[in-house]
Amino acid sequence: MSHDMSENLPEAHDASHGTDVATHGDPFADPGLPAHEPRRTDIDERAAQRAERQVSLMFVVSMLATVGFIASYASIDADKIVYIFPLGHVSALNFALGMTLGVALFCIGAGAVHWARTLMSDHELPAERHPIEADDDVRNDVIEQFKTGAAESGFGRRKLIRNTLFGSLALVPLSGVVLLRDLGPLPEKKLLHTGWVEAEPSKPLRLVNMNTDQPMKAEDIVQGSLTFAKPEGLEESDEDFQQQIAKDALMLVRIAPEDIKDAKSRDKGFEGILAYSKICTHVGCPISLYEQQTHHALCPCHQSTFDLADGARVIFGPAGHPLPQLKITTDEQGFLVATGDFDEPVGPSYWERPR
Repeated sequence: MSHDMSENLPEAHDASHGTDVATHGDPFADPGLPAHEPRRTDIDERAAQRAERQVSLMFVVSMLATVGFIASYASIDADKIVYIFPLGHVSALNFALGMTLGVALFCIGAGAVHWARTLMSDHELPAERHPIEADDDVRNDVIEQFKTGAAESGFGRRKLIRNTLFGSLALVPLSGVVLLRDLGPLPEKKLLHTGWVEAEPSKPLRLVNMNTDQPMKAEDIVQGSLTFAKPEGLEESDEDFQQQIAKDALMLVRIAPEDIKDAKSRDKGFEGILAYSKICTHVGCPISLYEQQTHHALCPCHQSTFDLADGARVIFGPAGHPLPQLKITTDEQGFLVATGDFDEPVGPSYWERPR
């Protein structure tokens, strides 16, 4: 037993000093990289051209699928239901959007993979590990490898693939742009008009007290008071009441005519009664604080202050516009009525807003 162990000692000693592992039959010897086997596309130009056409076809299909996505979004009714086996009854729009977008993205990925496996260089290059911070030689070597890889990819030489890839990548983001339409309905002219737009000189709208839900007469508005009103016909039971009152809410003040500084504002009122939008022109908070002596209205959110005796101009705070004013008068029965919409859009300022 001891004799056998002594015979093995020199061999172990030699291995520890770097003796060739193959000499002693080390089963874990590094076999190295297998010999490179050329692909068919490497030796047959016709096969390479066929692969190029296949890749380009996938990119073209991606572009067509993106166009199909946009066409489906524009043409299919959101409420349309269809039966598709084995899914059952599904939304036609959702199914069309999912299929077209899925095909568009899949073809880009499949085309890129097929390109890499058939036309790009497949030589394996071993590299030793190195410190995280590379020296100049390593950096230069990486740059050269990148240039070599770019040249071997055929990206510059195979224009058909390059152009169709650019086309598919340029069209796919349009799917996301189209989906932005689902953020909500287009405002159209809703930002420019309120429920008071229904009022006309030939068919004026009465002002209804928000608390009593009754039409108001001029004598109901006491000098120095602040009263809130809504247009006739707008009821709290209406499904869209909250949306409408957010634009239609009105505040009435009565100021001695001689104290009204702005002549245009005085002409839009009736015997010192002025009607202004209750919605602050900063971020749309409801204004509810009124200083009787100064005729100032204060927004409680950010302290924007408006001088109601001077056309509701801003005298303090972040608001960018005066409060829009509603032209009022009285009908034959003496009730306060509006003869048209506000003179400017109601609510927060925005860059398109008329000044």
